[in-house]
Amino acid sequence: MIKPKIIKKIVLTIFTSMLILNSYAQDTSGVKKVIENMFIAMKNSDTVLLKSCFSVNAVIQTIQSSPAGAEVKEASVQAFINSVGKQPVGALDERIVFDKILMNKELASVWTPYQLYIKEKYTHQGVDSFQVVRTKDGWKIQYLIDTRYP
Repeated sequence: MIKPKIIKKIVLTIFTSMLILNSYAQDTSGVKKVIENMFIAMKNSDTVLLKSCFSVNAVIQTIQSSPAGAEVKEASVQAFINSVGKQPVGALDERIVFDKILMNKELASVWTPYQLYIKEKYTHQGVDSFQVVRTKDGWKIQYLIDTRYP
């Protein structure tokens, strides 16, 4: 038979461990929301919402495969916003899955496999990798790089 004193220690240890682990758990809802807003803005051709998702000095890049190896191409956030604004509402439908989210206070790294449909036609798929920072105005996308495969 286990002594009550030992049971008390075990319960106290488990409870303390749960409190410590809970203090390390971070709320990812703000990070998810800014990324979801980016895709909502794309689908609705909403340039105001889209611009609000990015930090002032954000970077957007894409990785394109070539026979010589991967090439990284950069686009300005403003060029991205402009191209989305030229699309009819509903034309862009990027479907994502939140696969991995890593956080540490002001920084989050997010991995989202996706499929892109333009005017309801499948065009390609890949992975989006986001670096998201917590600013005075909330979570903002600082860096976005993606892969693209047919």
